[in-house]
Amino acid sequence: MSRPFDPTLYLVTDTALARPRPVADVVRAAVAGGVTTVQVRDKTASRRELLELTRTVQAALADRPDVALWVDDAVDVALLAGADGVHVGQDDLPPAEVRALLGPGRLLGFSVSSVAELDVARALPAGTVDLVGIGPVWTTPTKPDAGSALGPGGVRTLADAARAAGFTTVAIGGIDATRAAEVAATGVDGVCVVSAVCTAPDPAAAARALRAEIEGVRV
Repeated sequence: MSRPFDPTLYLVTDTALARPRPVADVVRAAVAGGVTTVQVRDKTASRRELLELTRTVQAALADRPDVALWVDDAVDVALLAGADGVHVGQDDLPPAEVRALLGPGRLLGFSVSSVAELDVARALPAGTVDLVGIGPVWTTPTKPDAGSALGPGGVRTLADAARAAGFTTVAIGGIDATRAAEVAATGVDGVCVVSAVCTAPDPAAAARALRAEIEGVRV
């Protein structure tokens, strides 16, 4: 069984957007402000660089075992670093193959943007995929190839179906503090952000603002 985790505010790192600050510093501040889970993503990094980055972020989270650490796509890096999970997209390794490599104890996330893509996850044996990332909610420059925007209504439809199938759900794409409540109201388990935290002058304050919007809907 995969470890429990809190998806409420899910941060995906972006090395370029974080500059000139080290990614680990942004993560440390963001977690202090309310981020509950972190994915290390850097599509431009070599595997060696990604491993180094993951270990640096891991060290920044050493006193926060409650915060799950994911690696984007790179199963080998996640295993070498001892990360909690891996997140894969539609064009990455098949989820069933990734699960076989990860074993039962680590988390596996899978990106979906349509019912057909969700059906891929639903067709897998129970326990293969733990989390589905639904998006993009709105178009975003951090992932210009992510497809057409779903909007909150589209997210709600996919989230309802995904949760009925037993998946934890997060929504991603163009979300900031002004939109977080609207996304949380769709019924997803968590809100996923990149630039809203990575570009913020004060990542802790940005995370606090996002959490306040999310929790305001849940009250």
